[in-house]
Amino acid sequence: MSRADEVTDDVARAALTVFYRAMSRKDISLFRTVVTPDWQYIPPSPGPVSGPDSMIPVFADLSYSLPDMDIRILDVLVHGDKVAVRAIVTGTQSAPLMGIAATSKPVNFAIHSFHEFREGHIAKTWHLEDWLGVFRQIGELPSNLP
Repeated sequence: MSRADEVTDDVARAALTVFYRAMSRKDISLFRTVVTPDWQYIPPSPGPVSGPDSMIPVFADLSYSLPDMDIRILDVLVHGDKVAVRAIVTGTQSAPLMGIAATSKPVNFAIHSFHEFREGHIAKTWHLEDWLGVFRQIGELPSNLP
């Protein structure tokens, strides 16, 4: 990795603030400002679309299921062109979520992500959400689990 590939702490934090604000607001236009046109979400969202537009159906689902969703960044660690994030998501399950009927229960769960930067933009995101924690809080598992 060359020094040209490295991202500064300030650049990473600024981009991630916008990235998670766009996620919280479910705002695809804002989201596109901080990711590359060929951005990869790993594991990928279901569907044939790739890049930032792969989040359009995800944002639609979250707008419906967790309309008051908020994401708060807790930790950011920068190493070269990679940035690790630990964050907390809060919201209220106001509509069906993964096949589970609305409970109107608040949820609070952890997310952990690793981002790869290219020229000041996020090029890849590896993500892990604590969905088991969500299901415990709402008191039900999705019926389509194997």
